[in-house]
Amino acid sequence: MEPNPDPTVVLHACLGVGHLIPMVELAKLFVRRGIAVVIAIPTPPASAAGFFAASSSAVADIVAANPTISFHHLPPPDYPNPDPDPFLQMLDVLRLTVPLLLAFLRSLPSVAALVLDLFCIDSLDAAAQSGVPAYIYYTSSAGDLAAFLHLPHHFATTEGNFKDMGKALLRFPGVPPIPASDMPHTVLDRADRTCTARIGHYGRIPEARGVLVNTYEWLDARTVSALREGVCVPDRPTPPVYCIGPLIVKGAAAAAEGERHACLSWLDAQPERSVVFICFGSLGAVSAAQLKAIAHGLESSGHRFLWVVRTPPDDPAKFFMPRPPPDLDALLPEGFLERTRDRGMVLKMWAPQVEVLRHAASGVFMTHCGWNSVLEAVSAGVPMLCWPQYAEQRLNKVFVVEEMKAGLVMEGYDEELVTADEVEKKVRLVLESEEGSKLRQRLAMAKEKAAEALADSGSSQTAFIEFLQDLKLSK
Repeated sequence: MEPNPDPTVVLHACLGVGHLIPMVELAKLFVRRGIAVVIAIPTPPASAAGFFAASSSAVADIVAANPTISFHHLPPPDYPNPDPDPFLQMLDVLRLTVPLLLAFLRSLPSVAALVLDLFCIDSLDAAAQSGVPAYIYYTSSAGDLAAFLHLPHHFATTEGNFKDMGKALLRFPGVPPIPASDMPHTVLDRADRTCTARIGHYGRIPEARGVLVNTYEWLDARTVSALREGVCVPDRPTPPVYCIGPLIVKGAAAAAEGERHACLSWLDAQPERSVVFICFGSLGAVSAAQLKAIAHGLESSGHRFLWVVRTPPDDPAKFFMPRPPPDLDALLPEGFLERTRDRGMVLKMWAPQVEVLRHAASGVFMTHCGWNSVLEAVSAGVPMLCWPQYAEQRLNKVFVVEEMKAGLVMEGYDEELVTADEVEKKVRLVLESEEGSKLRQRLAMAKEKAAEALADSGSSQTAFIEFLQDLKLSK
């Protein structure tokens, strides 16, 4: 008789790079403990390939950079009539992938658990049909999770649309008051098809056996307590919540290969905590007029800067589509690069963000507030200037500023332009004032607590072991 095979944990990711990267880091936790794991990745059908082009290329790079992780590319689903809305198109592809995931689960000798990205929530059906326990891996903040868990109850017991409420404050359990205008655009209008889909997704979270969250308890303490007390979902039980972060990429692939980006050598020559790092994530971009305003503000501040510039989208509807590298001479003020060459460096499209933030010269991070970027900043002890752009980034801004006390708001982010004066003012405030000094002290504590959470017997290590014990996989 052959011995029973060791059970496999299947992670099901969506195609967003910001979601896949933390899923890969989660996979590494299983690998380190000798537990078989495979990441099941959906494949976009040809009819939707245009929208997914940028993500598909980045996914291929991530797979190539992680040879120790097993990946399984699910076949493309049949999708003859793609939804014209790009976001709903993505959700359709993930929903149509459920039968393909079910077939994959049934092809494996033994599956211990299915861990889903929230966008893949419909795959709870595949778990139920295959008799596999399902968990959700929530790759953003516990605050976002708490707010979203409460939204189905809020919508069922209130009237009106967030889009009509301006900056009126919403009060949800476990989180600070949230201006209605800072809720994600996908839930601003009850009549919108996207809103219906998202509220349906949030309502299904309690079906999972547990929720893994990419955070650590010290950072989200009040929210995590509310989640565990069950007050975020008033009318049904809340699954156990396991805070297992911060799970972030330890360094760029190039660094692992012995190469070093030129910007890091440039940082070596700068004084400690003196540089403003400006980067708006893998997709974020601002208008040409806004680029000029940032440049004027940086120049007027007199401070050193490292700035990642991307080509502005020529059409808001194409925000997530691939764009060519920027023409810096055309986009930035005339003479700017020459005038600031002794104290600034401008990069096209990309920087090794983790290494930059961990460099001793980095003093403040102007960020779009994507959750991966927030975790990278707090883990490095770098204060944030919050400039949210899309998705849940405005919510993250609220939590970073009001709850975590880890950053300041760039006023005007929700208007046509953040002025050059605002850029100069906030850079000076963090790098020159007593308030900035206190902010840096707070981030030094956040950095220390992040390291403690990941250490042996730390809160995040303990939470992951508890999760494995729930699966009877503790080793």
